[in-house]
Amino acid sequence: MKLRPEMTGEALTRLKRARGQLNAVIEMMESGQDCREALTQLAAVSKAIDRAGFKIIASGMRHCNAARERGETPEMTEEELEKLFLALA
Repeated sequence: MKLRPEMTGEALTRLKRARGQLNAVIEMMESGQDCREALTQLAAVSKAIDRAGFKIIASGMRHCNAARERGETPEMTEEELEKLFLALA
């Protein structure tokens, strides 16, 4: 399934935010700041990336269900979407 802007808008926003947080973590590490602050930010990055992945899967599921309802063959099977979902979990 191709990534479409209408399917990935929120996920892309989360990833851009995560990129900023990751840059901040790298700067913290390079400048020798407190590890607690860096790890807190790193946890936030991880969570943002996970949520972006789940958003993409959820959008894909909605997209495929809409195709089925229209009588079309969806781009991905439920099994393929489930496999991708489980890869994130």
